[in-house]
Amino acid sequence: LTSTNDLASRRAGETPGALPLLVVADRQTAGRGRGGNRWWTGRGSLAMSLLLDAETVRVGRRRTPLISLAAAVAVVETAAPLLPDHTVGIHWPNDVLAAGRKLAGVLVEVLPEGRTILGIGVNTNNSLADAPEALRDTATTLLELAGKPHDQTDILVALLGHLDNGIALLHSAPQRIAARADELCLQHGRTLKLQQGSRSITGRCAGIAPDGALLLETGSGRRRYFSGVLHS
Repeated sequence: LTSTNDLASRRAGETPGALPLLVVADRQTAGRGRGGNRWWTGRGSLAMSLLLDAETVRVGRRRTPLISLAAAVAVVETAAPLLPDHTVGIHWPNDVLAAGRKLAGVLVEVLPEGRTILGIGVNTNNSLADAPEALRDTATTLLELAGKPHDQTDILVALLGHLDNGIALLHSAPQRIAARADELCLQHGRTLKLQQGSRSITGRCAGIAPDGALLLETGSGRRRYFSGVLHS
């Protein structure tokens, strides 16, 4: 596929039948990340998207970070038991890092009719030797860290189970998603630069708020941000 999100979007424009719809690809030729970035899908990695109906998500565009965080938490809870010797955590709003390098990413797309596409890419059994040179110092894979391959179906089933729990919490207790993401946030205390269009904000990370916002201690006090591109 070009990307699992692309196919999910096309199916959303048709009559998709019962939702959620799961799309999984062994290979993506044009995987996408946030802000128009590309997502490398090496041989052996996991690329998936869930097409969800509006009623399932029902959090509103302003709280879209909670969807990304729910997915990131699900990835951490799936990957951490496989990497007991490494720290696995979150970079707000949608990245999962292991041993200080990027292991997975999340791309949430809210469609006009209210349906939501939740795309997740996890570097599982792919090798950094096949990665673009620019990524070799910043990315990692389960294979590289654990020194052995993992069953993709087992990973997918575990991830879907954690996602199911997280999506349920979007309705019943969304603050629990944010609290867990705050526990897993690796940016606490770090000076971050947030880019919002032409506007740049610099501040020290004070964690993740109960509604999923990023908290920054700036020169004008503590501020909350729901979107933007981060540079550490």
